Amino acid sequence: MKAMILAAGRGERMRPLTDTTPKALLQAGGRPLIAHHLLALRVAGIEEIVINLGHLGRDIAQNLGDGAQYGTRISYSDEGDAPLETAGGIKRALTHLGTDPFIVVNGDVWTDYPFSRLTLGEGRLARIVLVDNPEHHLCGDFALEGELVSLNGGPRLTYSGIGIYHPNLFRECPPGSLPLAPLLREAARSRLLEGEYYAGEWRDIGTPERLSTLDQELTEGFP
Repeated sequence: MKAMILAAGRGERMRPLTDTTPKALLQAGGRPLIAHHLLALRVAGIEEIVINLGHLGRDIAQNLGDGAQYGTRISYSDEGDAPLETAGGIKRALTHLGTDPFIVVNGDVWTDYPFSRLTLGEGRLARIVLVDNPEHHLCGDFALEGELVSLNGGPRLTYSGIGIYHPNLFRECPPGSLPLAPLLREAARSRLLEGEYYAGEWRDIGTPERLSTLDQELTEGFP
């Protein structure tokens, strides 16, 4: 199985840190945020990883190289200066990802989720990981009905930025900028979107304050 780490974002909420450093290379616990994902994916047995590049993307490629230092093989999908959003970036990277289901994780989250758990049921288009709603997103995104994601009902949970996707979810998408949420909602309406609740550690590292908190926790031995 292959995986993709989303790292092309500008990181507006992280400014001024991201004026000179790409968000994926910001440090927490003595290593770049993206390195935590690379190591966790390698532990799960996933060695082939695609990283999309945008703002200061050259710095990411220079820092990570071919991925050998993490026991992985990294390829890059360069989006240039025009952001493609999540689904657009995945669509562009399909030539790297192949024809089998692949894992995608947002570069600006931190988690101890075991990626080896992610599997996709026969005929489904995606399976996403849902977590408790953080304080900055109390309304949540989706509900669960067994192993299927629902747009209605409750309790509402937050999409973690972690999932496994079949390439067919993106096949008919036009090239260019495209968000992921509409595709997930349509898959949920068609009952083709699986989900699971994860109660472990997860952080949305979207602001300098949250990054500082995570850095302190990891430095002091958390979790």
